Formats: sequence, structure tokens, C-alpha cells
Amino acid sequence: GAVGIGGLEEKNLNLEAALYIYDRLNQLGIATKLTRKEDEYLPKEERVKKVLSLYDNSPNVLLISNHINAGGAEGAEVVYSLKNNSTFADLILDNIGEKGQIKRKTYQRRLPENPNKDYYYILRETGNVEPVLIEYGFIDNINDAKKLKNNIKEYAEGVVKAITEYIGVKYIPPDNNKYIVKEGDTLYSIAKKI
Repeated sequence: GAVGIGGLEEKNLNLEAALYIYDRLNQLGIATKLTRKEDEYLPKEERVKKVLSLYDNSPNVLLISNHINAGGAEGAEVVYSLKNNSTFADLILDNIGEKGQIKRKTYQRRLPENPNKDYYYILRETGNVEPVLIEYGFIDNINDAKKLKNNIKEYAEGVVKAITEYIGVKYIPPDNNKYIVKEGDTLYSIAKKI
């Protein structure tokens, strides 16, 4: 992924957002799986293969693809598949906006050589699942870089809230004073998380 102002790396922010969303959804009792849990590179074909194997290509699955944009602009965007409407994407963008990020737009993007297909591989090749690609901000914009560095978990919480609203599960805000110790935790790892 992109590297931005101050050496901020997209791959680290994406993973931080994904792990946060994963933990929060599990806290809320929502079945959740990750395509990666650590800093590893998965080619796009492997990511799609993993997605489809995790949930057997079910239309009742929401796929969140976390990204950080580049290009100098400012704000969050959410891309949704041609096979879906904008409802879920709009909820995500609104909730990220409530966390303080500028809302740019939700949109679909078509493959130039075949306008009946999605431009983004993760949206185009993931079968029946309902995918969204979230761009939390622009890593090469000084304002967004500061926000991303300090608020990525807040934006990820906005995604969690959007998911609960979309699937009709009661949203419970995080209790930032409480942490459930998991096997393998150390005091250092717990302190780093909270």
C-alpha cells in the first residue's frame, strides 16, 4: 500500500482498522473472520479465494475491504458493488463522518473494458457476498494523515456501528475502561491495545 506523510503506512492502518472491527464485532456477538491477522501480503486472488472459502459464497455476508487513499485530496469514500445499492455504503460513510472525518462520497466504479463489471477486483470477484471498499482518508494529505494516525480506531468504530444498523443488531458503544484478557496477552500488548 501507499506510504504517506511522516512515513505513515497504509498496510498498518488497514490492519489496525480490520483488527479493531474484528474485535468489536466479536464483542457484539457478530460472526466475523479475517483474511489476515498480521502483516503479510496476500495477492488479490488469494484474498478472494480466502473470502469465498470462509463463508461459502453466501449472499448474507458483508465484506469490508479496508484501504487508505492517496492522491492529495481529503476525506473518506466508500465504493460499493454494481450488484448492490448504496444503503450499506451510505451508512458507513455517515458513521465515519460522525467520528469527525470529512465525507467525500459513496460510489460505484465500472471496469473500462467491460462496464457491466466492477472496477475493483475485490468487489468484482467475490461472488454473492455484499462487498464494500472503504477509503478512510488520504495518506498524502497532511490533515488526513494526522486524523488517520490519531483516529483510525474511531473511524473503524463508525464502521462497526454501520454494520449493526444495517443488519439490525443492537449497537453497544465500546467500554474503553474494560478489556477482556485473551490467551497470549501480555501487559505490554494489553497496554498497546487500550
